[in-house]
Amino acid sequence: MTESLEHLAELRRTERRVAMATLVATRGTTPKKEGAKMWVGDGGRILGSVTIGGCVDAKVIAAAEEVLRSSHSALLSMPLGDEDAWEMGLTCGGTVDVLVESVDFSAATPAAAAFAAVEREYAAGRATALVTPLAGDPPRPERLVVLAGGSTEGTLGDAALDKDAVARAHELMRQGISRTATLSSGSGPVDVFIEVHAPPPALVIVGATHVAIPLVSLARQLGWRTIVVDARDRFASRERFPDADELVVGMAGEFAERFAWTPASSIVLVAHDYKVELPVLRIVLRREVGYVGVLGGKRRGAALRDFLVREGYTDDELARIHLPIGLQLGAESSAEIALSIIAQVTAVKNRAPAAAR
Repeated sequence: MTESLEHLAELRRTERRVAMATLVATRGTTPKKEGAKMWVGDGGRILGSVTIGGCVDAKVIAAAEEVLRSSHSALLSMPLGDEDAWEMGLTCGGTVDVLVESVDFSAATPAAAAFAAVEREYAAGRATALVTPLAGDPPRPERLVVLAGGSTEGTLGDAALDKDAVARAHELMRQGISRTATLSSGSGPVDVFIEVHAPPPALVIVGATHVAIPLVSLARQLGWRTIVVDARDRFASRERFPDADELVVGMAGEFAERFAWTPASSIVLVAHDYKVELPVLRIVLRREVGYVGVLGGKRRGAALRDFLVREGYTDDELARIHLPIGLQLGAESSAEIALSIIAQVTAVKNRAPAAAR
């Protein structure tokens, strides 16, 4: 479960009412992404953060206390001055917009119903997008939940707005990101925050090798779902991979054919065997896979590409392969190689400059 949903579940057990602060927009250099949350309980308990501490979080806590008193939402726009940014380890400031709302767990409010739907779908392994209006003073309380299958729960109070929200939500769900968006309604444009809640990204590791063992452990620390695939049951064993979410003993190409790949999926091939790698690459290079990496040197990479070129794969398709795999950390041990791979997968997922090759 994502950290924000974990906090929600914990507070529901201990608090009747909380103030929920959500980072809905960032401009410039900021330490956290859209969707970061802070929860302030009626009894003063605080969970989470919309930055990484400091004066901005202090201002949000003060606003949360006022929201709890008034039950009226507030949309805050706060600059991160250079001094604040320096304290957080940043080189310069930015601006953050934070929506602060009161959530009453004991009342049948749109927010409570929406989060119940999000938690239900998440527990079933399905993604959702929660759409919240930012317009009005205070912001309106309506909610729309867009489910992965295309259906919806709730409403934003306008049919045209709901329709545009569904289209934009599905686009962001495919990318696995949360964003503020301006949508069209019957009475004009409306700003909303579209918050995507998706199951953990899947990391498929082909080859139950010595590199795969620390790779699984590191991925688990990041909250990823790990699947290890190898035809050799002696290697793909629970004794060797106690932290893996799933062990698949079988042909990797057959697994790749039936797996439900998404842009949030990553695959790392560490088998170091053409007979294993080529059947998998033939499939994943033409699927929506966020990251494809193959362990090996430049000579091996050139040979793999030659095979695939002769089979009609394009330069754009082949450019998706990270080979040599991992960031250049001077890695030598299995653990160091795994760290370089995890770092590169993370950089690609976050569209960070380190992802560029």
